[in-house]
Amino acid sequence: MGNLAGKTLFISGASRGIGKEIALRAAKDGANIVIAAKTTEPNPRLPGTIFSAAAEIEAAGGQALPLAVDIRDEEAVQAAVAQAVVQFGGIDILVNNASALAITGTLDTPMKRYDLMMDINVRGTFLCAQSCLPHLLKAANPHILVLSPPLNMAPKWFAEHPAYTVSKYSMSMLAMGMAEEFRKAGVAVNTLWPRTLIATAALQVANAGLGEWGRTPQIVADAASAILTRDARSTTGKFFIDEAVLRDTGVSDFEIYNVTPGREPIIDLFIDG
Repeated sequence: MGNLAGKTLFISGASRGIGKEIALRAAKDGANIVIAAKTTEPNPRLPGTIFSAAAEIEAAGGQALPLAVDIRDEEAVQAAVAQAVVQFGGIDILVNNASALAITGTLDTPMKRYDLMMDINVRGTFLCAQSCLPHLLKAANPHILVLSPPLNMAPKWFAEHPAYTVSKYSMSMLAMGMAEEFRKAGVAVNTLWPRTLIATAALQVANAGLGEWGRTPQIVADAASAILTRDARSTTGKFFIDEAVLRDTGVSDFEIYNVTPGREPIIDLFIDG
């Protein structure tokens, strides 16, 4: 497996959680990371800003460009992409990680929250891809990786939280469409989803204590690295699951990722069994 040395990654929502962990994993290889996220001031409930993430990335061995970006804002995204190209000479990889969440039924989902999920999850994914693609098309081994689930059409996933499910599946459908659209051009477009619950600060805020039944974000970051170092022309249009990706690379001990040693992690949303 290769590494990401010298590659430039544009990562939405990289100030904390899975996005930051993917950034740190790439930084260990010596990658350049564009941190496109909103948080510029510390939040006691959700620690981490674009600046603290940049410091961690540089300490890990990478170069960082922290940019305050609301991915719902077309001009802001386009300006961030332009600044990234000036700073690092191009963009090799886009990681669409930023996402809004509301695990609620139809009657309990305010329209403001519905709009937020559609704007960030769906529109943001499309906008970031559209803005980065002119530069990805010039890159060697270009990848787009979307943090969204496989298209599991079991009715239960729609019944329990229809708005969230539609927003996440829309991300996956965009990835599927772009994979075919840019297959001949050599741009890989894939999705990645965790098999189990991932313990992030956002999960802790939503449900204190639930993270103890999950795995650390490092497993998703290791899987992302394994995908992003593959040949783009032969790795596209896939719905990847983190554990399966790592098993393919020879990993057999997943206990190292457990938040609570010896505790079987909870299976994540959209994953059967």
